[in-house]
Amino acid sequence: MVKTFSKDANMQVVRRFFEVGPSKGDLQAADALLAPEFSLHTPLPTPGPGIEAMNNVITTCRAAFHGLQVTIEDMMADGDRVTCRFTARGVHNGEFMGLPPTGKGIEMTGIEIFRLRDGRIAELWGEANLMGLMQQLGILPGSPKE
Repeated sequence: MVKTFSKDANMQVVRRFFEVGPSKGDLQAADALLAPEFSLHTPLPTPGPGIEAMNNVITTCRAAFHGLQVTIEDMMADGDRVTCRFTARGVHNGEFMGLPPTGKGIEMTGIEIFRLRDGRIAELWGEANLMGLMQQLGILPGSPKE
């Protein structure tokens, strides 16, 4: 039987995930918030299925961007879904998507939709402003802040 959790409880799970996973790199704590059948849907290359894919994204991003912090700008919930608009900040000091470190600070925005089941994250769909990130790193011309 599937338990029903309140919107506030679901939002707390997602908030905690951002705090311990992307912002702190605590994979064990983040894994505890993911359902065993977790599925990730993002435009980033993610080796491995499920929880392994999420761990690869967190590990790769934290290795590429020193001091990575992800701030939730807006959050709303409807039923078993939680949507977040976020900003990720850090310094590009490790390889990212084949790009050697530039030493540049980054500020990337994105939106993620989470589906929760039994108080855990079962699915995540994410879209990030990768074009703006590439402009900040000097790979593409222009600047999103011009």
